[in-house]
Amino acid sequence: MTGAPWIAIAFAYHLASRLAYVLYVGVALRRQERAGYFTRRYGATEGFRRFRRAAAILMGSDAVSFVALCVVSRNTLAIASPRGLVLAVGVVLVVVGVLTKAWAAATLGGRAYYWSNFFGPANRTTPSVAGPYRFFKNPMYTVGYLQVYGLALLAGSLPGLAAALFDQAAILTFYRAVEKPHFDRSVAGAG
Repeated sequence: MTGAPWIAIAFAYHLASRLAYVLYVGVALRRQERAGYFTRRYGATEGFRRFRRAAAILMGSDAVSFVALCVVSRNTLAIASPRGLVLAVGVVLVVVGVLTKAWAAATLGGRAYYWSNFFGPANRTTPSVAGPYRFFKNPMYTVGYLQVYGLALLAGSLPGLAAALFDQAAILTFYRAVEKPHFDRSVAGAG
């Protein structure tokens, strides 16, 4: 099940999955911040649970679609370097990215990973200077994304590398448009 039509379908499916993820989360969090969309309807705990469930489903679909794209488009990347070197770099990127993302998530806690700070004053967060946040301003969306590039290299997938770049650009755009402004307002309001 390879070939140009399958690659195009897998690429389109992944782009749609990534856009569904970042747009749903972005729009839902903006609505929650501006009008208490979830908390007014369901209360803080249930509202957050409903949001988190939908976000988790979209995150999962996004991840599956990326892996599917890399599998369907494997061996489409022509690199003049020895294959062993490319594989080694891919493994290092996957390990560093996964470990950084896991370290950042463990540092913040599970609720912060799903933007709980949008769901009530009790969930407000302060800037973290622990874990990978000692070294990086935003390890989750920067170094924590290295695994997607690594997976694309391991598969030898040119569309996978393009999708990895798109994915990181999309999540950084979400961060700058939704998450960071909210965090800045929260910190300013607490001070």
